[in-house]
Amino acid sequence: MFPSTSLASVFLVLFLCLNGVSSSSTPTKIGKGYRLISIEETPDGGFLGHLQVKQKNNIYGPDIPLLQLFVKHETQDRLRVHITDAEKKRWEVPYNLLPREQPPALNQAIGRSRKNLITVQEFSGSEFIFSYKADPFSFAVKRKSNGQILFNSSSDESDPFGEMVFKDQYLEISTKLPEYASLYGLGENTQPHGIKLYPGDPYTLYTTDISAINLNADLYGSHPVYMDLRNVNGQPSAHSVLLLNSNGMDVFYRGTSLTYKIIGGVFDFYFFAGPSPLAVVDQYTTLIGRPAPMPYWALGFHQCRWGYHNLSVVEDVVENYKKAQIPLDVIWNDDDHMDGHKDFTLNPINYPRPKLLAFLEKIHSIGMKYIVIIDPGIGVNSTYGVYQRAIANDVFIKYHGKPFLAQVWPGAVNFPDFLNPKTVQWWGDEIRRFHELVPVDGLWIDMNEASNFCSGLCTIPEGRICPNGTGPGWVCCLDCKNITKTRWDDPPYKINASGIQAPIGYKTIATSAVHYNGVLEYDAHSLYGFSQAIATHKALQELEGKRPFILTRSTYVGSGKYAAHWTGDNQGTWENLRYSISTMLNFGIFGVPMVGADICGFYPQPTEELCNRWIEVGAFYPFSRDHANYYSPRQELYQWESVAESARNALGMRYKLLPYLYTLNYEAHMSGAPIARPLFFSFPSYTECYGLSTQFLLGSGLMVSPVLEQGKSQVKALFPPGSWYSVFDMTQTITSKDGQYVTLDAPLHVVNVHLYQNSILPMQQGGLISKQARMTPFSLVVTFPAGASYAAANGSLYLDNDELPEMKLGNGYSTYVHLYATTNQGTVKVWSKVEEGKFALQKGWIIEKVTVLGLDGSGQPSALEVNGNPVVGASKVGLSSMEQKYHEDVQVGDIKKSVAVEVSGLDIPVGKDFSMSWKMGTSR
Repeated sequence: MFPSTSLASVFLVLFLCLNGVSSSSTPTKIGKGYRLISIEETPDGGFLGHLQVKQKNNIYGPDIPLLQLFVKHETQDRLRVHITDAEKKRWEVPYNLLPREQPPALNQAIGRSRKNLITVQEFSGSEFIFSYKADPFSFAVKRKSNGQILFNSSSDESDPFGEMVFKDQYLEISTKLPEYASLYGLGENTQPHGIKLYPGDPYTLYTTDISAINLNADLYGSHPVYMDLRNVNGQPSAHSVLLLNSNGMDVFYRGTSLTYKIIGGVFDFYFFAGPSPLAVVDQYTTLIGRPAPMPYWALGFHQCRWGYHNLSVVEDVVENYKKAQIPLDVIWNDDDHMDGHKDFTLNPINYPRPKLLAFLEKIHSIGMKYIVIIDPGIGVNSTYGVYQRAIANDVFIKYHGKPFLAQVWPGAVNFPDFLNPKTVQWWGDEIRRFHELVPVDGLWIDMNEASNFCSGLCTIPEGRICPNGTGPGWVCCLDCKNITKTRWDDPPYKINASGIQAPIGYKTIATSAVHYNGVLEYDAHSLYGFSQAIATHKALQELEGKRPFILTRSTYVGSGKYAAHWTGDNQGTWENLRYSISTMLNFGIFGVPMVGADICGFYPQPTEELCNRWIEVGAFYPFSRDHANYYSPRQELYQWESVAESARNALGMRYKLLPYLYTLNYEAHMSGAPIARPLFFSFPSYTECYGLSTQFLLGSGLMVSPVLEQGKSQVKALFPPGSWYSVFDMTQTITSKDGQYVTLDAPLHVVNVHLYQNSILPMQQGGLISKQARMTPFSLVVTFPAGASYAAANGSLYLDNDELPEMKLGNGYSTYVHLYATTNQGTVKVWSKVEEGKFALQKGWIIEKVTVLGLDGSGQPSALEVNGNPVVGASKVGLSSMEQKYHEDVQVGDIKKSVAVEVSGLDIPVGKDFSMSWKMGTSR
């Protein structure tokens, strides 16, 4: 939460202009690069080489004279290229935070002896070929199957970039790109041009709290990975490139090239072969960690606000949601529950513990949950037990041997050092103590970039209170002086921090501050939120042995293994509603699938119409939460009757889809597959959708096409080739032969959601709380291409005890159902194959209804059999059909008449294999 940075930004720009900081002075080509002087094979099947600088220069500091190159095909679809100083260990992302293979130890003798044991210039694996040129050294990565060059670091005279540069505080490397490559990723930032990277836009990676309203700026997370999707002669292929480096960097994308300029660390490239977008994310999350399993309730709707001044307000919110019949699973507190904004405390007047415990007992009894915020800054206060124990355990980041002093909401704070094992232990103990005070169901870790209201070296002022309780709490009131005397605080190359080339210590921890084992904040800065999420996850899991739920603002490569993410402080504007889709889709690519934006905007208050449209999008975010600013008027969904109606409609559908969303959550945990996906994930051959940022898929075939513009009651939506069925009205069909845009009606309370052909969608009846909705009967929706004589469809359903830390089959507390259907010359079959059926049988779940869409409509359904037994007239099972309607914008052409057939009154146990069939009969 951070109300406004605009005024601070204005002053900062003025400061920078006066001090003559400019990126335009950056030399385009620096030095002559390196030459390869030795290369040999390593025992583990890799290649080890040494590079010597060709001609030294002092632009951005002296060159590192000798480098070690290590190349290895780590798996059949992953290639690693690691380049570091050959003589001295350099900073890398810690191997204990992000477990991976270690490169060979530095061996100075090889480089000096100029061994040249291998003259081969190509190094082939299953999917990739690594090739190199020796002088000046450059490398290329090719796809083995077709020879396509995916990465090429060589520089020609005509290129706008030079040879590889490797200095202590400045690393540069580039790759050529074909013009037809579509790139995605490089976040976190708010991208005004949509999900595709846009040539000329700045991409700076350095975790910063400047609010998501800032476009094209480095925001809360750092994800130095991009996906590259190409379509050559109708053949699509995707690959991904990760540069595993936590130092600040600028990435310059020019359309035909991409250049990294990094202020430290090493080159540690990982290439993922794909070739499908889903395969890329699978391979990526195999390395960085599979996304965390979410508890079932986390997929329900969440309500939060900064400014719930006391417990009675929170109680009213819960009651009003119930009165308005709007689903609600989780109620949140921002820092209002705290005593003086201090972590792990309760305000004794506004949130008295006995009353809060009674409230929690009441909501827990019906399945609702409660989550509160924790900021990393620990208030400097000698009477505060958390601070006392922190000092006793020596857990804080240091500056000149003393805890680094900063200011956040409690006033003066110190920041815990989560790279220190002692800190992780202390943090876990504080969470345990707090949970004994208040049995919260999850934790929200915010302000962990880390955010600081001051800059530089600060002291607590004498003779005045800081903060004094008047005016905004985010104004710095400590006595501070700038720190520019070290090369860490004032590096030779200035990244475009905060989008305005701010000093890298601006409003965060000074970069010359020191972590555990002498690690500099300069190197570890962007890992702060990631390391806090790991510590928080460990603490929650040890607490009660339950599946943790953590929401974090700051993220890094691998954060999805521990936490969900929301997109930070957005605005209640139509533009911000649109931007939220691109940011959400990016995080799926980053391996953080549980993501969403503040519904209706964090500040200022949205219009009634915008809030209507926002809940129609937000109801389908993987993480769905309404959240607002302290200074904004109230915007809970029941505040306007029109918004309440839209919420009942959209969230009503979400709650029916919970079994599908939970199955997607399982798939994300098993394979990294994003929950919300760009359309190109399912339609990589259809280039029209490569830049589409106004629609999205949930899973492989459920498409959301929302209204994103003011005053519109229609939406122009792209329909890739095939048949699509409205889930709100299953008689409505859109079949586009080659893909086309269709204008859909979308009055104020309507959002268009369509299911693609060849799918089987498991649904339930919904409810106001996921715990209740979860026990209602199931229905299956089967979709075939409209009027097809032969077709097959499939789907799946995963069910488990969602409190268990692990999400897996084989533990006796989970069931997986494979769903299949075919139509073949008038015979329709639907059946299942169940793995581990015991859990579902114990729960008593049943399938009550099966609806099949797109059947050849020339005959009537008859001869229904369930599990091999004919269904006779006296049975309560009913068989009915209804003709489907085609959209007026779509040229139906040679598509046959199609019908929807519904089988109702069933009582099929979910945990047992079943089969059913019927005949479509002959035309009357």
